[in-house]
Amino acid sequence: MEERIFFHIDVNSAFLSWSALSMLQAGSDTDLRLIPSIVGGDMVKRHGVVLAKSIPAKAYGITTGEPVVNALRKCPGLVMVPPDHDMYQERSQALMTLLSSICPDLEQVSIDECYMDYTPIAKKYTSPEAAAQQIKDLVRDTFGFTVNVGISDRKVLAKMASDFKKPDLVHTLYVREIPEKMWPLPVSSLFLCGHSSVEALRKLGILTIGDLAHAQPDILEAHLKSHGLTLWQYANGIDESDITPRPVKMKGVGNSTTLQRDALTREDACPVLLSLAESVAGRLRASRELAGMVSTEIKYASFQSVSHQMQLPVPTASSQEIYGTACKLFDELWNGQPIRLLGIRTSKLVPETEPIQLSLFDYPQSAAHNVSDAAVPTARSEKQQRLDKALDSLRGKYGNDIIKRGSLMDSPSKPISS
Repeated sequence: MEERIFFHIDVNSAFLSWSALSMLQAGSDTDLRLIPSIVGGDMVKRHGVVLAKSIPAKAYGITTGEPVVNALRKCPGLVMVPPDHDMYQERSQALMTLLSSICPDLEQVSIDECYMDYTPIAKKYTSPEAAAQQIKDLVRDTFGFTVNVGISDRKVLAKMASDFKKPDLVHTLYVREIPEKMWPLPVSSLFLCGHSSVEALRKLGILTIGDLAHAQPDILEAHLKSHGLTLWQYANGIDESDITPRPVKMKGVGNSTTLQRDALTREDACPVLLSLAESVAGRLRASRELAGMVSTEIKYASFQSVSHQMQLPVPTASSQEIYGTACKLFDELWNGQPIRLLGIRTSKLVPETEPIQLSLFDYPQSAAHNVSDAAVPTARSEKQQRLDKALDSLRGKYGNDIIKRGSLMDSPSKPISS
């Protein structure tokens, strides 16, 4: 029987990271993640609780859930911003949409965390660790915030692993690694072991997860009832729960990549756009969706970002059509400066089974073939559809690198595949 592998993906200090990004995108010169800062409460009235904290704030001993007034005593120069729950929901939706396009077997357990079943996508990657690293980097490059990814053969252990050292890291905690990686930790680090449980265990002389794992289950049950038995099971890595997928309605599919070296010419950029277009189109086809809008993003070496979008005459999942549109948008956007990051996003998705009205006059310019005056039909030809499906089948069976275009061999970067 094939071994099940689970990922737990958790946004690093979600509310604070999302608020920081929102402020930066609005023109702020301050990144909340780099200074002592918190989300929550009221700065004027100095009340409320800490909902999220930055790593510099944590160094002052500030903890999530403590009163704001206490946090301000610990760090008088603390920067505090109010929460924006509508914006947080939007960020969460975008993240889950991206992750579900990689693997639909996704279970969202809170606004900023989810479990993913690695098993169905295992053939696409060289290892679970390689897949988790690519997913982590894809989230960072696409959205600008970071996640931790925990990997295990048990869901609860994947959750524990994602809580190890942060931010922007991948950690494993397989059953075989429990004695070395988990048992030395204090019981307060165990999932679902709250303050009252920690105090009850302390009175029993149980201080570490290892102590708990080796305790008598009946004694634990006598003092903490059924919760004591659950904690004992978790301390020993006993967890038979499975992924409970909750479908995420995708609002868009996209991919971006930070280049290994700056792109200086159009010839540098186009192979990267082609690889991105193939990745995005492949995800659209896998989810049986067609895109009605394409957007190209450029981030310059100066970190200035620009983007432009275009409505398509006919929704598509064709690599060539998405690439052609992305190239046209690139030509309209690029100001000649060195390019650090390129991205393609698609939106206005419709099911591939939805009837589409075609027009004999829907003939866009084909940037994909560098044709200036010739026109190509917007509807995908049967030949192109068969080619796309054949490539998808090969990549699904043997991995994303089984077949490559010659034009991509010397590109400045290889975009993250999934």
